[in-house]
Amino acid sequence: MSSWLDYTINGLIVGNVYALVAVGLALIFGVSRLINFAQGSIYLVGAYIGWVAVVQLHTPLPLTIIFVAVVAALVGLIIERFGLRPLQNSVRIAPLLATIGISFVLDQLVMLTFSPNPRALPSQLPDVRFQVGGGTIGPLDLLIAGVGISSALLLFVFLRYSKLGWAVRAASQDRDAAMQMGVDVNRVNQAVFGIAAALGGVSGLLVGMYYNQIDTAMSLQATLKGVVAEVVGGAGNVPGAVVGSLLLGLVESYGVAVFGTSYRNLFAFLLLVVVLVLRPNGLFASARQAPPEPLTGTFIAPSRPVRIPRWALLVAVAVFAILPLLPVSFYVLQTLINAWLLGMLALSLTLVAGTIGQVSLGHAALLAIGAYTSALLSLTLSVPVGLAIIAGGLMSAALGTILISPSFRLRGHYVSIATLAIGEIVSLVILNWESVTRGPIGISGIPPLSLFGYDLIDPKSVYWFSFTVMVVLALLQARLLSSHLGRSFRAIRDDDIAARAYGLSLNRYKSLAFIFGGFAAGVSGGIAAHLYSYINHETFNTQQSILALTVVILGGLGNVVGAVVGAVALVGLPEVFRIAAEYRILIYGIVLLLLVRFRPQGLLGTI
Repeated sequence: MSSWLDYTINGLIVGNVYALVAVGLALIFGVSRLINFAQGSIYLVGAYIGWVAVVQLHTPLPLTIIFVAVVAALVGLIIERFGLRPLQNSVRIAPLLATIGISFVLDQLVMLTFSPNPRALPSQLPDVRFQVGGGTIGPLDLLIAGVGISSALLLFVFLRYSKLGWAVRAASQDRDAAMQMGVDVNRVNQAVFGIAAALGGVSGLLVGMYYNQIDTAMSLQATLKGVVAEVVGGAGNVPGAVVGSLLLGLVESYGVAVFGTSYRNLFAFLLLVVVLVLRPNGLFASARQAPPEPLTGTFIAPSRPVRIPRWALLVAVAVFAILPLLPVSFYVLQTLINAWLLGMLALSLTLVAGTIGQVSLGHAALLAIGAYTSALLSLTLSVPVGLAIIAGGLMSAALGTILISPSFRLRGHYVSIATLAIGEIVSLVILNWESVTRGPIGISGIPPLSLFGYDLIDPKSVYWFSFTVMVVLALLQARLLSSHLGRSFRAIRDDDIAARAYGLSLNRYKSLAFIFGGFAAGVSGGIAAHLYSYINHETFNTQQSILALTVVILGGLGNVVGAVVGAVALVGLPEVFRIAAEYRILIYGIVLLLLVRFRPQGLLGTI
């Protein structure tokens, strides 16, 4: 009984920390209708600013908390003023993508400044425990609870009794009406981002003290947990975000008690998917609340696609086909092999996100399904590698479509959140299903690529194989998009309500798009598995999903040639300048920000 009380206390304490992140997200969503994926990066900044204050400056705890809150608030104000305000009149998904780019930039700047090595963050409080019933509680637990409760009370007073708080509430209820009544919406946005960032920074400090450790990889999980808590409670609903955070903390704590630590995140994302499917507006949203606005079609910037003559495409294909016969280095061939694999994933995503309008942030899960299927078939059943890769594509198409089908009924940012959650669930299932996937150990000794009994070991053979597969997939997709199916996909993307009025079955066509896209991604994952010879649950992660989305935007949404051009450009750019590996994600984030701001239609335009 005492252990369950400890798990309950732990769940409530962790829930208080989640609440600081989720309340900030709820405030921003209420005013801007934006899921701020950079909130976790501010949490990371707060943790490291706290480390500097505690370890380097030796500041007392109250001053440390104030210092972290002020610095984090300044970061939030800078993000709002220079990263998001210029996008106010852009298409609705542009700010969402901008926050993803900002998170990449902030995370990499922190890593480059402090190194990726974990650091100890002492709590500055006595290491004692007090008996409470059959459980125990420590000073840090009380501090976290006190900060969470006092922050909620201060926020309540601010929103209820201050003029700026009234303006925040007015803007969250009806932004246009608030502007007509003279509310300075820019000032409201500044206030909201400052408050949200301060809360996020303090939560990073408290978590670092709670676990006595911080590292540069903690931002993504903070963002995901905050988003889960906010959506469970109801996007834009501040009290709902608090209750959702406490519920999430308890679910995780009890799940760990029953199944073990490795299942902690799995329960969080399962809770999110269940809520999205059964009550997408959140557990505490009003029954009369309108559904979220669709994002389908809203990133399709007005543009005229760049038409490349067929002869030019044939020349380009011929040049890349004979490239291994020229005196080029192994390094160049390896770089282009990586580009062809990324191009296959980009072809998949440009069909799903660009042509039918389902912006997926968990597309790397399709890579993982294809990779594990092909690796296991070739290892355990001795299936020929070529057939195993095709089977991986088919499994990715079928299983991926089944998993993602609950999100077909969702709209707005919830589609992206659902795909992100499903991607995380796939990774966590791979981690915990040890009897099949070998768990955290991963799969090693995967057979090399082979075709008709001949091993493809040398770089030239691997290059031609991957290039040929990518060209075939691109031709098939181009043919698909020129058919009536492609026209139906674009009709759903541009206006799903009108498409449904004309008799198009939305779920059917979305399923078809994910089937075709899933096959291409699964084939890419299968080839990658046989190239790497070793894979585990971290091989195909969320970072790859965001990278694929950056490639698609760079080339042009829905543009088959653009997907390939974007992959070559994004993989080749860091290689051209021989930039160290730690700078690549920083470059990807900057490229994404510049594209969203100045060229949302991509290099070759949107089709």
